Amino acid sequence: MTKYNITEKKEKEAAYRNLVNPALMDELKEKILNIIVMQKKYKDRDFSAKKLAEALGTNTRYISAVVNVKFHMNYTSFVNKYRIEEAMSILVDKRYQDLRIEEVSDMVGFANRQSFYASFYRIMGITPKEYRVSHSSNQRKKK
Repeated sequence: MTKYNITEKKEKEAAYRNLVNPALMDELKEKILNIIVMQKKYKDRDFSAKKLAEALGTNTRYISAVVNVKFHMNYTSFVNKYRIEEAMSILVDKRYQDLRIEEVSDMVGFANRQSFYASFYRIMGITPKEYRVSHSSNQRKKK
């Protein structure tokens, strides 16, 4: 794919993934979900894997291993997935129809418009603007 300069992921097996005790991995998975999703830390553009590890009293290798094994993606993709899901809700919400795409990007925690567009396109296959337009026309058709 050439749009947004997205390259295909290469699968590789990191040895440290197998070093995390399965019970600890399950425990960390729940704690990661609690912090990232329930506490909505994905909205904080400065909430890195390092800060998550500090909050959980562990290290970034464990965080990386858990996210890779349990969610089948890296930390950035994991966080961006929740950002995009929220952005999708905002983009079709009538209360936010006057917001610019950049403002939506900022609301959900992206540092810049380019990373928002690239992540959105990678996950949805269309741009945020295309998503908004297609869903606003669907809303009009339903009336």
